Amino acid sequence: MTLHLSQLKSGGVIAREGEAARLVPGIGSIYDLATRAIAEDRPIRDVLPAGGEAVDLLALLERDALDVPLRHPEPARMFLTGTGLTHTGSASARDAMHTNPEGMSDSMKMFRMGIEGGKPEQGKVGVQPEWFYKGTGALAVAPGDPLTSPAFALDGGEEPEIAGFYLIDGDGRPRRVGFTLANEFSDHVLERMNYLFLAHSKLRPASFGPELLVGDLPHDIRGTSRVIRDGKAIFEAPFLSGEANMSHTVANLEHHHFKYDLFRQPGDLHVHMFGTATLSFAEGVRTEPGDVFEISAPEFGLPLRNPLAIAGDDAETVVTVDAL
Repeated sequence: MTLHLSQLKSGGVIAREGEAARLVPGIGSIYDLATRAIAEDRPIRDVLPAGGEAVDLLALLERDALDVPLRHPEPARMFLTGTGLTHTGSASARDAMHTNPEGMSDSMKMFRMGIEGGKPEQGKVGVQPEWFYKGTGALAVAPGDPLTSPAFALDGGEEPEIAGFYLIDGDGRPRRVGFTLANEFSDHVLERMNYLFLAHSKLRPASFGPELLVGDLPHDIRGTSRVIRDGKAIFEAPFLSGEANMSHTVANLEHHHFKYDLFRQPGDLHVHMFGTATLSFAEGVRTEPGDVFEISAPEFGLPLRNPLAIAGDDAETVVTVDAL
């Protein structure tokens, strides 16, 4: 039976198999559980304590009691990263933003590289994808909490994705813990201005959860992405993922992230997002404070919802130089 895990903000782990959810006895966090599984070199399911009282997972979600499923105790050792142009259909929206007078945009070239070489034969390395950095665990937002756009941002838009969570073991090997729904929140207006602003546009919070799927990623994920304003959906579209809808294999995306020694430091936690083909921005939607992003897919249980907020005005950042 499929295993899902959730993390309480107050401490404690919830395990769900089928419809039954229970509070796992004696475990304070999924991080602790994953660390134990790695130390014993056993699957998480095999080190999960039995028993525990039944809980209403939906009620906990509605009370904003659930956290990002897996956090590092030191937020600076939790790295949020991702790949783009990895899904069939993802190139069209990006290409429309970046097509140049000379013809094919770099986005379309990258997408075609993935179509031609992103799914190599087993044992071989495929073409590398587009890659981006979002930040550290300080930017990981829990289900129900606001995704806050900086005051200087030009836009705050959703990107419904799947994220993989990985702990690096003592030998520097990435150990995949599971997968969650993710909202890879970005500034698409800034990105459209110039492709070289892509790195800036990604330095935003992202949300994950509410449930961590333990095991392999389903081959064909068919979910829904919505933007809700005043209780009504102003945008609703299919959200497709899984390798059936991707131009890269998950293994190829994982290889090209973890091929760097920097990302294989023992004890670090990585959250890697695999891209999307669904954007409300591409359909002309301009989000407003108070809008609620909702991402759902049956394989991941409860939906991921977050309201949009805008930070207060930012003063100029001044660097203080000490006289030495």
